Amino acid sequence: MLVLTRKESQTIHIGDDIVIQIVHAGKSSVRIGIEAPHAIRVMRGELAIEAPPSAARDFTRTADLFLECAEAA
Repeated sequence: MLVLTRKESQTIHIGDDIVIQIVHAGKSSVRIGIEAPHAIRVMRGELAIEAPPSAARDFTRTADLFLECAEAA
């Protein structure tokens, strides 16, 4: 696992077509924006674990998907 430190508005590039941007970093959460091709499914981890494979189709991404996740300790 690659672990990076980023500040607000900084980005991480994955391959040629996926960009992760730190939108806001607070005390207890981090808001990130993900830009990826529509063919790439982007889903929060807890939903991917809980959702049966057939339900995964219901979690399609939009062009600007914002996820709120727990801040790494």
